[in-house]
Amino acid sequence: MASTRSANGAPRNGGNQALKSNKFANAGAAAGGFVGAMGGSFVPPINVTVNNNRSKTRANGGRPHAESLLPSPEFGSPAQVRNYCNTLRAAAVTLSIEVAMGAEIFESVLAAVPDPEGRVFGSRIRARKVARKMRKSADALRDAAKNAAACYSTFQQEFEEEINRVRHRARKPQQPAMNWAQQ
Repeated sequence: MASTRSANGAPRNGGNQALKSNKFANAGAAAGGFVGAMGGSFVPPINVTVNNNRSKTRANGGRPHAESLLPSPEFGSPAQVRNYCNTLRAAAVTLSIEVAMGAEIFESVLAAVPDPEGRVFGSRIRARKVARKMRKSADALRDAAKNAAACYSTFQQEFEEEINRVRHRARKPQQPAMNWAQQ
């Protein structure tokens, strides 16, 4: 079917425009029908956190670009290693929680879709099978957080001698001062 052009040169899609504007209407109706069917007994807690840190960079391990979740991978000091591992751990924990919550919501929305073969629990089985992959992603992110913390712990154990050597050199012991006013 050939599309005609309007006066400003934009293609006219006729009836297809109505289909495009309702693109997500069916998914929204399915989700709304599911939540409505539960009688208000199930309301998933959804939190949205927006951090706008694009113009700020930290002096100790600034971000390479605005979209990055991690500081730049510069490992010139134990503080930079600790900063990188802690930031990775925190990001992985946060993402793990969000992905796990997304998997639950995804499964509940998919379970509301009727089974094409009319099986009694067919839609729940299919939804669980699909959401299982997202849950595995959440588990992998949780494991990444554990491994980031373990990485820094292992770094401290393996390089304890070098860290302590520099730490002792950096902090010279203070000589006890004579307090002449106290008599």
